[in-house]
Amino acid sequence: MIKDFTIEYRTNPIGIDVNPRFSWKLEGKGKNVTQKKYQIQVIKSGKMIWDSGLIESDQSVLVPYSGGRLEPMSVYHVQVSVWDNHGEMGQKTGKFEMGLMSNDNWKADWITHTIPVEETMCPVFVKDFDIEKKVREARLYVTCCGVYEAVINEKRVGDVFMAPGWTSYHNRIQYQTYDITEMLEEHNNVSIMVGNGWYKGYLGFDERPDHYGDRTALLAMMHIVYTDGSTEDIGSDIDWIVETGEVTSSEIYYGETQDYTSKKSEHGNAILFQNTDVIGSVTAQESEPITITERIKVKDKIITPKGELVFDFGQNLTGIVEIKLPKLSGSKLVIKHAETLDKDGNFYTENLRTAISTDCYVYDETSIGKCVMPHFTFHGFRYICVEGVGEEIDAGHFTACVLHTNMQQTGSFVCDNKLVNQLQSNIIWGQRGNFLDIPTDCPQRNERLGWTGDAQVFCGTASYNYNTALFFQKWMRDMNVETTPEWGVPHVVPNILGDQEGAAGWSDAATIIPWKTYQIYGDKEILAEQFPLMKSWVTFIRSRVSRNGLWQTGFQYGDWLALDIEAGSTDRTGGTDKYLVANAYYAYSTKIVRDAAHELGLEAEEREYGRLYEEIVNAINKEFVTESGRMVSETQTACTLMLYFDLVKPEHMERVLTTLEQNIGAHRNHLTTGFLGTPYLCHCLSENRLHDLAAEIFMKDDFPSWFYAVKKGATTIWERWNSILPNGDFDESGMNSLNHYAYGSIGSWLYEKVAGINCLEPGYKKIKIQPFLTKGITEVEATYESAYGTIKSAWSCKDGKICADILIPANTTAEICLPEKEETVFVGSGEYHYEYETSTNLETQKYSTESTLGDLVAEELGVKLFNEIAPGMLDNPMIKFAYDMTIADLIQMAAESKPLYQAVIDALNENEREYYEN
Repeated sequence: MIKDFTIEYRTNPIGIDVNPRFSWKLEGKGKNVTQKKYQIQVIKSGKMIWDSGLIESDQSVLVPYSGGRLEPMSVYHVQVSVWDNHGEMGQKTGKFEMGLMSNDNWKADWITHTIPVEETMCPVFVKDFDIEKKVREARLYVTCCGVYEAVINEKRVGDVFMAPGWTSYHNRIQYQTYDITEMLEEHNNVSIMVGNGWYKGYLGFDERPDHYGDRTALLAMMHIVYTDGSTEDIGSDIDWIVETGEVTSSEIYYGETQDYTSKKSEHGNAILFQNTDVIGSVTAQESEPITITERIKVKDKIITPKGELVFDFGQNLTGIVEIKLPKLSGSKLVIKHAETLDKDGNFYTENLRTAISTDCYVYDETSIGKCVMPHFTFHGFRYICVEGVGEEIDAGHFTACVLHTNMQQTGSFVCDNKLVNQLQSNIIWGQRGNFLDIPTDCPQRNERLGWTGDAQVFCGTASYNYNTALFFQKWMRDMNVETTPEWGVPHVVPNILGDQEGAAGWSDAATIIPWKTYQIYGDKEILAEQFPLMKSWVTFIRSRVSRNGLWQTGFQYGDWLALDIEAGSTDRTGGTDKYLVANAYYAYSTKIVRDAAHELGLEAEEREYGRLYEEIVNAINKEFVTESGRMVSETQTACTLMLYFDLVKPEHMERVLTTLEQNIGAHRNHLTTGFLGTPYLCHCLSENRLHDLAAEIFMKDDFPSWFYAVKKGATTIWERWNSILPNGDFDESGMNSLNHYAYGSIGSWLYEKVAGINCLEPGYKKIKIQPFLTKGITEVEATYESAYGTIKSAWSCKDGKICADILIPANTTAEICLPEKEETVFVGSGEYHYEYETSTNLETQKYSTESTLGDLVAEELGVKLFNEIAPGMLDNPMIKFAYDMTIADLIQMAAESKPLYQAVIDALNENEREYYEN
């Protein structure tokens, strides 16, 4: 009856530093299952330390521990008992282990080394120790200034990469906890290698090192509990030895070099790290760690026209290559990484800018056959170019290891349109490639930074695909400590770019992501924790407004990389007035703060930000909208933001919507939006009676469109709509990532509009199922693993029938609004099937507004219809000059002709359908 019992979002977590919250999901037979009461009991060493008693409540998500003080380094067992409204009772057990909980519990010193600054070899901190008693349990607690890998008795500890992760090190740094009970022997050797990582490695556009410090350091402690009840702590101190080994250099941008012919060198004892004042508080791992989540074999071996030996893994990914060292034909094995080949089929790395992304292995015959991989770097790649071996080498020597934060996948969207399915795959892989401890903008070039704008536009889609609660909570904590009253919210977090005033759409991540996270997971603690940051961002903008109450100063990104600019312009901010964009977001963030205050029961703040929101909306309309409803900018993005953020006065709604529709039509029903307009465009259209237009934009397969990249062979989302040009050339702007997830934000439209899964109450306690029939898709099945259980919306529309299968999880309720049905059905949990007749045909049709007039009059029926509906039209001697024009172009020239052309198109398609049916 109970499944998925989690403790602070995790299963049996080890090493947590917070009072935990308990969540579970109900599984009940039949319909309308709800929880009536629950009981939680927490036990330590056989002794009950907290019994909630029988609680009459349907709460099953994030129930807080409310017992006495929890002890550090202690294991607690938990039992939850649940009773439902049908008299069924179920139980589930789990456990959690507290971490160190305080810096005072570290029985260890921060240590460093005396290796010269110019030396690139990674230091290894080594300790030998003996054990004379029988071990009951043992833990390793470890963190570093840099990134580390721990080995005990020649066995790697854990499966975590790039630990302790990237945080605002001057403010906070994470440590990890490992169970090493089974690894200890009578005589033991622990060695912990430390690389530069994000702490002191080369980062940023200027590739400057030492952003946080100029020397790596280590803090580690082994806590051993013996069977006789005694304990022993072995911590890092000046008795540890420093060595260097096979890793001669390692940098995130440049790659790693390993030399197996070099001998281990000792560099004396460790020394105390004197710069501990620049390290922030040490806290337990907050989100899921980075691990290898998949291994991919080579799909193809290629000899390029230039004679390069290249292996294709068939998927653009983020990670490293595991190598079974082959026999060398040269002095070393060199592995170069790239996302793509050029149009001639040669290895292409220019879009990496100065990121070398090359791993090197130096070895002799004694190492052949050994399995190796880099320790402290990662690459964005689909292809590797291999040097130092003969062309006869077998592809089996190389395996791509996918690295990212190991989040639980929660969403699935599949349909009968292969292009849509590939796009969904590209969105998933874009997220996997860029959710690597922080939400990076790209994984391959000399950047890989936590851009706030990219994250905020994608956070909704991201949270359908994966459980991102802990991932975003950890990152938002860094955003919080990096924010200042003087500069506002940084453009990147952690902030290595220095002082820059906050910018609209980017810094608004401070309000949008916590609010979205609260809506999705129902986690009020995350909202409460981030509420001061949310307020501070709005306060920052408010301190910079002009006398008219609007923000019209400072640098703005605008609608970044939008296509609605003058031809030849190098301006990347798009054609929409930058301050219209800025103030639309100002209003949106203020509204979010108002709504968050309401959820948190903060009545004074709710009133304050409610008044401010109304003032901003009025000022926006006064500044950017005429009395008749015409806007200063009438771009797709301007109209979309004004409509979606509910900034348009009711009397002007139709005009703005018409303006948006006309603008889209002027671009032959293609989008022209950039980073800030694209996430909302299709949502806005679908919510304003123009879903068919949203579907038409979505289904385009020429530039600019999502399917343009898909048909070009993309396996991730591109940074630009035309990262690869139709002739195979590349965009040469210096900004051309082929794994850049922002435009993958369309994924939320697939889940919410096409599949129809929507959240009505935080955590999906109440659900709305409202699928929109979408031309080009006749079957859809989407699932989402919510905090309460699996939500499913599957529908088909074909052969004159609409079928829908819906699953609502226990302990929730739902509203179901089916296509072509006026009534709303209110239901509880359970499975529901609907089936009814329709005349709607969603199959892709031969004729559309992309057809030319010549296509239509080439059919006898087309000529007949034109003569009947518009007598004399085809007799005009000038009409033949329009034969090569698309119907979309002709409608743009004469909007009143749209019904004529649509009638002919519909009739021709119906005739085509009847022909094939008979």
